[in-house]
Amino acid sequence: MSRQYPSRPIVGVGAVIVCNGEVLIARRANPPLQGHWSIPGGAVELGEKLRDGVAREVLEETGLEVEVGPVLDVFDSIFPDDEGRTKYHYVLIDFLCHPRSGTLIAASDASEVRWARADELPALGMKQVTIDLIRKALELDSAKS
Repeated sequence: MSRQYPSRPIVGVGAVIVCNGEVLIARRANPPLQGHWSIPGGAVELGEKLRDGVAREVLEETGLEVEVGPVLDVFDSIFPDDEGRTKYHYVLIDFLCHPRSGTLIAASDASEVRWARADELPALGMKQVTIDLIRKALELDSAKS
């Protein structure tokens, strides 16, 4: 199925990777949101479990192996074209994750990756929904400590 103008929504997963009070963010290399900062993630493959998909996407985009924790949120990400037709439609399931091993590197769908503090996120032009999701993950993580 094509990602542009799909016949139905595409299931995607995202990873809010938290370590020492910071979050790992990725600059998207491909549309939608090409050039924008977000969290690592991507589409689930046929026959793949959600947690396996998020772990695979993180490894492909960042070089890191992660421990996949609880679901943080589920939401729609819909991008209409200039004529109002649905160009992209994802149903996204985002997980709290922690790094286990690996060497951080931008790969696959990420042109750049870096660790950031919550107070840095608005200046990076991130979508407010993503900033809110990251803050939720950081609060949940700090409550466990």
